[in-house]
Parts: sequence; structure tokens; C-alpha cells
Amino acid sequence: MRRPTARGRTTRRRVVRGAALGLASVALLAGCTTAGTRDGTAAGASGGAAPASPAPEAPRPEAPRPEPSGRTPDGTLLVADFGADTVTFVDPDAGPVDSVEVGEAPYGLVVGEDGRAWVATAEGVAVVDTHRRERLDLVPYETAGLGPVTGGEYRGGGMGIALAPDGRHVYVGVNVPSGNGTLETIDTGTREVTATTAVGRRPFDVDVSRDGREVYATGHDSFDVTVVDTRTQDTRRIEVAPYGTEGGLGSWLKPHYAAVRPSDGRLVLPFEGERLVVLDPETGRSAVERMTADTHQHGVTATPDGTLLVVGTGPIDPSEDAGPSLTVRTKDGQERVIPLDGPHEDVAVSADGRTAYVTGGFTRDGYWNGISVVDLATGDTRRLPAGERPLGVAVLRSP
Repeated sequence: MRRPTARGRTTRRRVVRGAALGLASVALLAGCTTAGTRDGTAAGASGGAAPASPAPEAPRPEAPRPEPSGRTPDGTLLVADFGADTVTFVDPDAGPVDSVEVGEAPYGLVVGEDGRAWVATAEGVAVVDTHRRERLDLVPYETAGLGPVTGGEYRGGGMGIALAPDGRHVYVGVNVPSGNGTLETIDTGTREVTATTAVGRRPFDVDVSRDGREVYATGHDSFDVTVVDTRTQDTRRIEVAPYGTEGGLGSWLKPHYAAVRPSDGRLVLPFEGERLVVLDPETGRSAVERMTADTHQHGVTATPDGTLLVVGTGPIDPSEDAGPSLTVRTKDGQERVIPLDGPHEDVAVSADGRTAYVTGGFTRDGYWNGISVVDLATGDTRRLPAGERPLGVAVLRSP
């Protein structure tokens, strides 16, 4: 078993001109740290929106967590504890049942048909046996310049992560605090990094084409998607900026998460509950479709039938924007917006497609330690406790 390395454990309708001027701290330059105006100005610094307040905590279960016993049941949720160094196993009815140490500040995760989870942490990619609920390995990054192991939105290390359709490779977007990121390719058999490829700045999300021939790394701070050929590691950069790039690093109007549309392989990226960019990775051309939630958006997933679920994190400007929500968008573009209580970040869907699980971890301020469970037929919601600042989420299921 590979040991941890010596590093240890321990952005609407309009862009305000001059948004990037006068930004005095790195925290403001990336535009998603504290609630504020559309131009990325700090909340309260010049009459902007007040900082997001923490939402009420979900009730904690009274019973102690049981010890692992046999195979983890299908339907169990696995969340990355961005505020800790663990992943938590969550019963969708009762709450947390177990946790496993994986590495500092885990961000994204993906689970293969073999039950192994791959978790992007600040220290490396952890490999977790979800059946036995134990860490098997920690694959260190080969990317240089990651800085000290730490937590928080701007920490160095893995962010978005995806698994090849055949399960043979894992692709992780690695944030380099001082500049552009990389995409590291891991052989799932040997658990070794086999390629390191330059991509955009802060790769929030990573997705794979349906045939496995391309990987798409969404660069949050570079307003782009980098298309990586998985055979040659050749790259193409496609700008994705439906509001333009004015404001630079301080803009709020950047791409965050993406999903591959099942019907045609297009990449879809939601912006501000107003615009959905539909990108053809082959030609680099994109179209913009209308969205209706009118709120800052982050996490997105597409179900096999083409339904798109998009997480609204809350307003950039409360005087103009709507609150947190989950958008349920059918393949013909019809939307239903379900209000949520408090900020959220990412979303996964049950195997039967009836329930969505929306994490409260949030990469900005105002997070909470739980999941909103959403009945997609009725729109009813309930809160479930789940780990420490839960971010990435997956539903465990048998092949």
C-alpha cells in the first residue's frame, strides 16, 4: 500500500465595467469565495450584498454509527468531506453510518462498477473500497507547484474527477494555485499516473466523452474547456464565456461544472440560471439556450433519459437574483425550479431517477453540513445530515 507523501496530512445579466480594478486579495480574484456583487467585489465593501449566512444545520442522528458489516447497501450515498479529510457513507433515510480517512480537503469523487471510489484530495487521489469501507491507496500527484497541503477553495490539488467508460483510467483536474492547472491520467490497474497534461486555470470539473476518446476539463478561472485526446494527450482550448470575460479573475460569470448530454455528446454548462451553453467539442461551436432559475449555479448532472439537474447556490445580488434552487430541465428544455433552503454545491440522482441528493458543502461561505433530499416528482424536500461540508456526491449501486 502506497503511503501518503511527506507533504503530510495534518461567478450575469451585465458585467460591471472595471470589475477587476482594485481587487486587493487573492481570495477575491477567483470570484467565488464570499457572496458579493456581480463584479466580484467583497460583500459589504462598497454596498454589495451581505455575506451568505450559514443555513440551519440538519438534525443529527441520535444513534451511534454502526461498524461496517458486510457489503455496503446499494443506494448508500458517498460524499467528499471538503471540510475534513474523510469521505462519509450516508444512509439516504437515516444519515451518516461510517467515514473513511482519504486525505486533506477531498473535492470530487467518482465510483466505478467494481465499487472502488476515486477521490480527489489535496494530497493525492485516494482509492476507496466502498464495499468494505476502507482506503486502499493514495496516488500522489506528479504536478509541481501545488504548495503546502491545506483546505479551502483555493487549495492546490485535485478538483474535478472522472472515470473512463471502460474503467481503465481516471482523470483528475489538478489546481495549481499560481497558474494553469493540469489533467493527470491514472491507470486504475497499476494506480500510477501515466500522463500529465496542461489545461485551464482551476479545473472545477472533468467529464469524459461517451466513447472515452476525449476528456473535457472545465477551467473556472480561464473561462474555457480544454479538450484532451486520451490517446495522444493533444489539447484544444475552447472559450466558454456567454457574458464575456470582462472582469478577469474577479468575474462571477465563469463556467463551473458541466455534463455530457446523453443524446448527442454535447457538453452543457449552466450560467446564472439564465443561460445554458451547449458546446460541440468537435467543432468548438456553441449555442446558448434560456434558463429560468435566475441564481448563481454550480453543480450539474444529466440522467440517462436526458433530464438535466442544476444546482442554484443562491444570489450574487439578493436585490435582483433568486435564492438557492434545483432546476429540473427536461430534454426538450422545459424547466421546473425547486426552491432549496440555504446554499448547495453538487447533485447526484438515485438509480430509479426519482430522488436527487444535493450537497450543502458549497465552495464559498455559507455552507452547511448536510444534504437536501429532493423528491423529483413532487418537489418535496427534506434535510439529511452528511459529513463535514459535503461537496462531491455519488450514489453507490451494483453493476
